[in-house]
Amino acid sequence: MVFRVFLLLLFAPVFTQSLDAIFNDDVLGLIVFKAGLHDPKDKLSTWNEDAEYPCDWVGIKCDPRSKRVTEVALDGFSLSGHIGRGLLRLQFLQVLSLSKNNFSGPINTSLTHIGTLQVLDLSENNFTGAIPDEMFQQCGSLRVVSFAKNSLMGRIPDSLSYCSTLVAVNFSSNQLSGKLPPGMWFSRGLQSLDLSENLLEAEIPEGIQNLYDVRVVNLRRNRFTGQIPRDIGGNLLLRSLDLSDNLFSGSLPESMQRLGLCSSLDVHGNLLTGEIPDWIGELRNLKNLDLSRNELSGSIPPSIGNIQSLKKLNLSTNLLTGSLPDSISNCKNLSVLDVSQNLLTGGFPFKLDTRGVSLSGNGVDESAEYTSLPATTLYNNLQVMDISSNSLSGEIPANLGVLGSVESLNMSRNLFFGSIPASIGVLKYTQFLDLSNNRLNGSIPPEIGVAISLKDLKLDKNFLSGNIPTQIGACSNLTSLILSQNNLTGPVPPAMANLTNLEHVDLSLNNLSGSLPKELANLSRLVYFNISHNHLEGELPVGGFFNTIPLASVSGNPSLCGSIVNDSCPSVHPKPIVLNPNSSNPAGAASSSDHQHKRIILSISSLIAIGAAAFIAIGVMTITLLNIHVRSSMAHSAPALTLSGGEDFSCSPTADPNYGKLVMFSGDANFFTGAHALLNKDSELGRGGFGVVYRTVLRDGRSVAIKKLTASGLMKSQDDFEREVKTLGKIWHPNLVKLEGYYWTSSLQLLIYEFVPSGSLYKHLHDADERNSLTWRQRFNIILGMAKGLSYLHQMGVVHYNLKSTNVLLDGSGEAKVGDFGLARLLPMLDRCILSSKIQSALGYMAPEFACRTVKITEKCDVYGFGILVLEIITGRRPVEYMEDDVVVLCDMVRGALEENKVEKCIDGSLGGSFPPEEAIPVIKLGLICASQVPSNRPEMSEVVNILELIQCPSEGQEEIQ
Repeated sequence: MVFRVFLLLLFAPVFTQSLDAIFNDDVLGLIVFKAGLHDPKDKLSTWNEDAEYPCDWVGIKCDPRSKRVTEVALDGFSLSGHIGRGLLRLQFLQVLSLSKNNFSGPINTSLTHIGTLQVLDLSENNFTGAIPDEMFQQCGSLRVVSFAKNSLMGRIPDSLSYCSTLVAVNFSSNQLSGKLPPGMWFSRGLQSLDLSENLLEAEIPEGIQNLYDVRVVNLRRNRFTGQIPRDIGGNLLLRSLDLSDNLFSGSLPESMQRLGLCSSLDVHGNLLTGEIPDWIGELRNLKNLDLSRNELSGSIPPSIGNIQSLKKLNLSTNLLTGSLPDSISNCKNLSVLDVSQNLLTGGFPFKLDTRGVSLSGNGVDESAEYTSLPATTLYNNLQVMDISSNSLSGEIPANLGVLGSVESLNMSRNLFFGSIPASIGVLKYTQFLDLSNNRLNGSIPPEIGVAISLKDLKLDKNFLSGNIPTQIGACSNLTSLILSQNNLTGPVPPAMANLTNLEHVDLSLNNLSGSLPKELANLSRLVYFNISHNHLEGELPVGGFFNTIPLASVSGNPSLCGSIVNDSCPSVHPKPIVLNPNSSNPAGAASSSDHQHKRIILSISSLIAIGAAAFIAIGVMTITLLNIHVRSSMAHSAPALTLSGGEDFSCSPTADPNYGKLVMFSGDANFFTGAHALLNKDSELGRGGFGVVYRTVLRDGRSVAIKKLTASGLMKSQDDFEREVKTLGKIWHPNLVKLEGYYWTSSLQLLIYEFVPSGSLYKHLHDADERNSLTWRQRFNIILGMAKGLSYLHQMGVVHYNLKSTNVLLDGSGEAKVGDFGLARLLPMLDRCILSSKIQSALGYMAPEFACRTVKITEKCDVYGFGILVLEIITGRRPVEYMEDDVVVLCDMVRGALEENKVEKCIDGSLGGSFPPEEAIPVIKLGLICASQVPSNRPEMSEVVNILELIQCPSEGQEEIQ
């Protein structure tokens, strides 16, 4: 078949008539088209050149009478390659849809030469370059065109105005730039125009009112400036207008009041000023009105209550003053109201029936008339209620239970006082409850246990007293319990151990007493547990999170004991039984012989204790002297090596303690002759938390890297050491440094690695001689390589623990190789202080759950370190930089730049702007997500690899489509 298609392609211009006799035109055109495609999933297997008609082929539709092809729809087939001229033979083709594939290169201009074509959809591919101007000069009967979600650049062609038949144009989510063409509004038949998420700029030219039939205009997320077109009201049929996230200034044009059919008006994220006009109430069909994130001032007009169809109203983050108009309660269909972050005052509209309401960050105060909530039925639809950060005062209404359908209730940072009403137990659907930062007193009502859906409960920074109710153990869905900075007393209830989903607990700064229930150690999901500054006593729970709990989380409890607080718990011994030989004597009337007997017993006991102590002291001194002698003799004689090849982990054949054991996993015994070769300072490559690395050349001329572990006295036994090293030796991945062997004696342990020639990533990013040597493509590939290596490690059940740029090496082709993985497995499993001390050099890469002296090792710690590495690679800056008067934390700096929409300024200046923003910015965001403060928010490394492969743009220089 391939040969036949080749002949067709070669001789088609010459033998058209004879070929038509063999092949139907449509079959011929589609077979020629298929020949230029790469079909990895074999989706086009039904396309057979021997078929008489192609009407039953996948993705093909024909006219039932003529059997000529009218539609080619191959969306989501994973196709790539060339969109060839074979399609020109489909003389009756009306629909060509190739969206959601992997086509790349420039767009083939000949597609619009198909005179019958009405729909052309090339969206969600990897097309690059500019939209050719000749694309629309002969657009025939073209009605719908979509190039959305590609990587097209340049200007929108002027020829677009020639297509008088166009009904819908979608060029969204590309990198189109420049001004809109002056003739843009000549396509009077347009009904839908989507140019969103591009780089278009300057003012919008006049004449948009000429689009008489337009229903949808979407220009969001561009760089348009100036005022919103004053003639926009001429588009009387407009249903949806989205001008959000641009740089429009001035006020809303008066002509907008003529948009009586408009159901969605979104202008958020601009620089609009002035007041919300009173005529806004004339837009009676509005369902969505978003004026947020502007600089609008004045009061909210009462006329807004006339828009009874309104479902979503967002006026947040402006400069609005006054109070919410009472008329807003007329909006019976309103489901979401957000007027947060303004300067509103006055009373809270408890009579408003919505699904979600946010008034946070204003100056709303509590009016005296609202001492209780209205009838139960009024809040049947309410799901989200946020009235935080206002000046609301008074008691929380006793009938709070009428908010039974609320899923999120935030009343924090107000002036509420009094007790928490027992009706809080009726909130059976509430998942998030925040009453923090108020003036609440009294106890936590036991009815809290009835709120079984609670996931997050925040009651901190109040004046609550009494015990933590045992009923809280019934809230089995709780993941976060924050009760800090109150006056709570009594013990921590053992029922808390039933909350198996708990992740964050803060009981600090209270007056809790008693001992912690040992069952808390069974809470397997804990990542934070703070009980500092209470009056707790006794031994800390042993196991789970409590083996690694930070010292700061238990400080301020002087009577707590355990290894974490460096205070051993006192042993409890049974009191000795003393038999009174004169038991017939009255109690308390001991004779002189009794006293003499006690003195004799005391004397004998003292002698025994003194003798035992002397015996132990002599033994300790003897052992110490023997150790000194052995170490001295070993220091004067470097241990020789005995060789063991392959996976033979048998003991050395000699009993001489000066001989060690060498194992090469490859079975290659061509090694150096003595460990003293490593002591050559000139061969040192670097030093890390776990040892010194040297370069050594084998007898066959091959270089290897030798890590001499520095924590010799802390190593496991030889059997445990070999078992762990054998596991690490089986790990192989192109993005991991290969462990090739090891050497063991009781005083010297060596790990033998492959030698990676181009040095560390740190050197390429920060050393003066190497800096600026990495291109954007090299940096992206390094990030992807690291992600693949770490993903493989995690699949093998190995946590790296010590990620940093000095532990990422580059081979001769620039491929990243992650080294030093799994070394924590070689140290004692319970010695967390030692583990923590090994990563002090990784400052800035450590996840927040790391403590100064303790650490909980999880895969999410690696994900955090990877996120910091991503930011370091892209910005060229160290994780923490010390200035003269300041300390710059890389993660915080990048996150701040992202919030200010200045993230591109963070990218390493040495790249000189030669980087694709469509790759760089998503990678930066991915790095910040990986470096999230909350471990559960960080993705798995396998997910990171998938995301990076989706972000990756096609390589430059691919063949153009023909």
